[in-house]
Amino acid sequence: MATTWFITGTSSGFGRLLTERLLARGDRVAATLRRPEALDDLRAEHGDRLWTARLDVTDTERVHRVVDDAFAALGTVDVVVNNAGHGVFASVEEAADEQIRRVIDTNLLGSIHVVRAALPHLRAQGHGRIIQVSTAGGQTTYPNFGYYHASKWGIEGFCETVAQEIAPFGIGLTIVEPGATPTGFGGSLDTAPVMPEYEDTPAGEVRRALANGAFPLPNDAEKIAAAMIDLADSPKPPLRLPLGVDTYADVHAALTARLSEHESHREIAHSVAST
Repeated sequence: MATTWFITGTSSGFGRLLTERLLARGDRVAATLRRPEALDDLRAEHGDRLWTARLDVTDTERVHRVVDDAFAALGTVDVVVNNAGHGVFASVEEAADEQIRRVIDTNLLGSIHVVRAALPHLRAQGHGRIIQVSTAGGQTTYPNFGYYHASKWGIEGFCETVAQEIAPFGIGLTIVEPGATPTGFGGSLDTAPVMPEYEDTPAGEVRRALANGAFPLPNDAEKIAAAMIDLADSPKPPLRLPLGVDTYADVHAALTARLSEHESHREIAHSVAST
């Protein structure tokens, strides 16, 4: 039986790959993006199995309208994929206020509003899954990505809460965490004028690595898209799914260090108890 998907950010990267693969296997896709004409080739090939709508997820009112329209047009949506994203590559001092707002509005608030718009429909139909695209940077950090991390750590906390709340309704939620992958995302990162004070700091080192191609991209985008599709087909999907050799290693190291530090404070934590 064909599955129906609602996916944000489908003009390129994982969103485009997912849309192509799903249509090729016979599924229906509600694809949203800022320029719907970017999918004209897929519409010509797959006809009414591809439903498209113009959407910038920072437009909260339109998010709710487009989600409502998709469910009305398709009757049911089995999987909602929050994929639209934006990145700012700058130290915390370098980024402009407008850049900070855009990354938070897209990655955090945009994703939140897609979930909020979809939930009434998913509850009414009594089933569904939400896949939230995060990153290794949703649990660990790298210099120059502070505002991106703020958005991804925020959406992971939100989704972990939502997963508990919606489980009784037969709705599942999984956070997928792709690692560094050649999808074009790095080339689309928003940047800011460089402050010379940061040249000889970790922020400067990462900036130079990205500029000279030394920043590794060890993962395969096609394989990650396939793993996301397999996830939706899984009878027992996890809350989080690392998708990348770097994701696994970096998140493992971050969690191990955090747990070690946490355990070192056991005595003082217990010392402030009221009894």
